[in-house]
Amino acid sequence: MSLEIVSDWESVPLFPTLTDEAHYWEVHQIGLKLMQTSLVSTDSNESTTITLRMDPRMLSRLKRLARQRYLNYQSMLKQWVAERLEKELE
Repeated sequence: MSLEIVSDWESVPLFPTLTDEAHYWEVHQIGLKLMQTSLVSTDSNESTTITLRMDPRMLSRLKRLARQRYLNYQSMLKQWVAERLEKELE
């Protein structure tokens, strides 16, 4: 059985239950490029600290999604912004 490749996090839906998420991941897998970008960390000398105000419920959901993907929520958020910037610049 061939699994469908997930190439960006935006294509992964929000799941109402863990069972729904389990069914999704039975037929999907994270693409190599997406996995590599998730694991690459930037040099702390190359980044700037910012403050971002966010609704506590939204932050909770973000942290939960990141935890499910074994990522730090801040890294996942940076990745989403980077992916969207690439998309907007195309």
